[in-house]
Amino acid sequence: MANKKKRSRTRRPAPDAPARPAVPNPTTQRTEAQARSNGSIILWAGLIASALLFWYYHVLALGQMEDLSGGLEMLDQRLLGYDAAAVEQLRAAMDDDARGQLIYLHKTAGLLFPLFFALVTMLAVNLAVPRGPKRWGLWAVPLLFAVVDVLENGAIDALLAGADEPPEVGIVSALTIARWVLFFASVAVMVGISILAARTGLRAALEAGRPQNGR
Repeated sequence: MANKKKRSRTRRPAPDAPARPAVPNPTTQRTEAQARSNGSIILWAGLIASALLFWYYHVLALGQMEDLSGGLEMLDQRLLGYDAAAVEQLRAAMDDDARGQLIYLHKTAGLLFPLFFALVTMLAVNLAVPRGPKRWGLWAVPLLFAVVDVLENGAIDALLAGADEPPEVGIVSALTIARWVLFFASVAVMVGISILAARTGLRAALEAGRPQNGR
């Protein structure tokens, strides 16, 4: 029986299929403009919440504390500071329940407002100012405000509680003045950034409208 020669069939590799370009998912991609728009929405919500917290804490809650102190203004509200005589007068006008209510207020709204306001201000700086020393410098203002405000609350509570070793009245008064200065400085940062953002948006709108007007 004759041996049949088997032809060896060499299989050629199939040509590689052309790679399909990756199709971006429009639902997961965000442009820089979209990211800034989302950040602006969060910023405006934070500003409204900060304004409500300021009204509740400084106007409503601390204002109602005057009813428990014979009409005397709380130390937190005295922008120009106070002396030892003013502290003694307020301490004598408040009983234990009033002092306890002030301590509770400092630990709740008095803690929430400075921290939240500082975060909102830092977010505004982050959206409007590029990375660098300028951003860090502007961040320092609301951060210092929050730290000084929290320290001042504890120092005022110690003064009015009549502790064995109360802090110096001059130091606590300086904290109150510094807190208000830093607060107004933080507000100035926020206003300046808002004006800058408005100018940038107006300039972009004018530049986008120029080609259409030329047609």
